Amino acid sequence: MNNFGKKTVAILVIFYFAFNARAQKADTLLKPKIILNTMEKVANWQLNAWLTKVSKWPKSDWTNGAAYTGIFELGKLSHNGKYLEYLINVGDSLKWNTGRRRFFADDYCIAQTYANLYIKYKDKKMIAKFKAQADSIIAQPHEVSLEWKNNVQLKEWAWCDAMFMGPTSLSYLATATGERKYLDIADKLWWKTYDYLYDPAEHLYFRDGSYLNKKEKNGKKVFWSRGNGWVMGGLVRVLENMPANYPDRKRFITLYKEMAAKIAAIQQPDGSWHASLLDPESFPVKETSGTGFYTYALLWGLNNGVLDKATYWPVVQKAWIALTSSIHPDGMLGYVQRVGAAPDSVDENSTEVYGVGAFLLTGTQLYKYVNQNTARHKK
Repeated sequence: MNNFGKKTVAILVIFYFAFNARAQKADTLLKPKIILNTMEKVANWQLNAWLTKVSKWPKSDWTNGAAYTGIFELGKLSHNGKYLEYLINVGDSLKWNTGRRRFFADDYCIAQTYANLYIKYKDKKMIAKFKAQADSIIAQPHEVSLEWKNNVQLKEWAWCDAMFMGPTSLSYLATATGERKYLDIADKLWWKTYDYLYDPAEHLYFRDGSYLNKKEKNGKKVFWSRGNGWVMGGLVRVLENMPANYPDRKRFITLYKEMAAKIAAIQQPDGSWHASLLDPESFPVKETSGTGFYTYALLWGLNNGVLDKATYWPVVQKAWIALTSSIHPDGMLGYVQRVGAAPDSVDENSTEVYGVGAFLLTGTQLYKYVNQNTARHKK
């Protein structure tokens, strides 16, 4: 064998072992016990931070509200009761109130956790105050334009983040109470925001009206990763509460499939999504809050038979590796973009509570998927 042949063989051997090492790592990460242990490690770090440090965010704030969604889902899976106990203590400490701005979706993000706790424990105090608030939301005329001015966000869902905050809370309340009117208002207002912020050519949402004509350095439109993650996460949480025969369900599924296809097509080689979806080189590192919400939403589609496994399972596998490789030895989740409204820088030490929520939502859906496919993923 000549030198060229030897070099070719050597390269093939390197690729073989690299591929197998990656496959073995993925296989290990996809064991149900490992998935649950990893979620608990991240959640325990966050609980410890809440309990031992002065939080920069109020308990009722949307940042924590998003985190509580993941803590709740983990609490249903875990044998450790501390996760649900923590959430009940939060509700009790707030007297089951949401934030002070009654029509601002961010301030009632926490209500989806209240509704979920009510569904589990049937304690009426958990939803009584939000039910009255939701009735007042329904009573509003909702005729204001969604143009980004005059603090419109305090009255309407005028920014894409609201899709995770508002319609989800109302949808879970509909399930908790059995009263369809709460799902109907979520449906109505969802499509009002869609009509204003959704780009049918790109199958993505602008963050708000001020971004409709902005461009990235590469000339592409500005589509923020976490912003669209909020939408996809909210989309599947609304669908989770929508009966199969609900009139607009097919419309929601169509939107979900459009966005899922787009998101899968722009996944980065390392399995993540960067802060700017159409200009990933502007912030050329992974961002775990957007990545977490996308992976959660795609897994929901796999678990509910909406997405094709051959197409989307490889996307999810790569994304889970990107997410788990962002966890510090002590359980802190890194690479979470700070609070903002547009793509921004991030590094391994960047963390925020909503990133933890997205990670835990992802983990619970992954745990369910792996358990449902035991023939492929044995413990």
